[in-house]
Amino acid sequence: MISRRNIRVKVMQTLYTMVTLGKESKTPEPQKLLQQHFDQVRSLYVYLIYFVTEVVRYAERYSHQQAGKHLPTSADLNVNTKIAGNEHLARMMEDPALKEQFTKEKPQQLINTDLVKKIYLDLTATAEYKTYILKADRNPAEEKKIIEFILNDMMLANETFVSHIEDNFFNWDDDGEMIVQLMVSYMQKPGNCNFNQMLSADKENFAKTLLQSVLDKDEYLQSLIIPKLKNWDPERIALLDMILMKMGVSEFLFFETIPPKVTINEYIDLAKDYSTQQSGQFVNGILDNIHKDLVQQGKMQKVEYKKADKLKS
Repeated sequence: MISRRNIRVKVMQTLYTMVTLGKESKTPEPQKLLQQHFDQVRSLYVYLIYFVTEVVRYAERYSHQQAGKHLPTSADLNVNTKIAGNEHLARMMEDPALKEQFTKEKPQQLINTDLVKKIYLDLTATAEYKTYILKADRNPAEEKKIIEFILNDMMLANETFVSHIEDNFFNWDDDGEMIVQLMVSYMQKPGNCNFNQMLSADKENFAKTLLQSVLDKDEYLQSLIIPKLKNWDPERIALLDMILMKMGVSEFLFFETIPPKVTINEYIDLAKDYSTQQSGQFVNGILDNIHKDLVQQGKMQKVEYKKADKLKS
């Protein structure tokens, strides 16, 4: 499932798009734009699984190509295709949910066949692959191990493959680590993923509410932030810093299950990763001061933002 950190990133990116587009006639509906970010996570996830299957299944294609040469050698006629029948991969391919995603997402439209071939040939030169094909039996642990090896050592450790992913999925830097964890979990137990629900109900509610609260209470959130800027001109504050601070203050006020310390730490990290070098310290100072004021003024009784009647927006 998508983590809260990644949810905050998607909300941040949605808010950034909304601000930069301003009042243009083609401005997308915020919640639909947010959903598109989450859909992109699923698309990346499905594509990585599909690419693994293509590398494995390339063994049979390669065997036919070699055997079809004008003057095939003995080696050409005896390409080992054991991996094409990998039982662990077969269980993945039999998953109705995965089949449905392959049909919907159409990952074959993005596949780079030359890269698939290159990774397959590189695989056949490894000691791990040679050990695998030498064993006549199909041990479940070994079947899974070679698939994990393809993913981790032949794909993710390959700069050309990573560049291919970056070219086709703008969210790789944001979501790559999380997606790999999801893939490891899926490969441990094929069939355990609901691809149509990448967010649990509580996380989906968190995402939608965080986005809408910042949009609906924008002026009020800004009224809490601007007095804390001291000698800083609000117009010169980095846009992402302002967005992150509004998100943080919104969490202070409207999300009762999230401790303020967790909120502050999360937005410090996001500021460091996505804004300027000084942003982490800057966001930390502003959010910490606002939190202290809210506590002193007795305004930290968190309520759902729609019920916060006293908050003028």
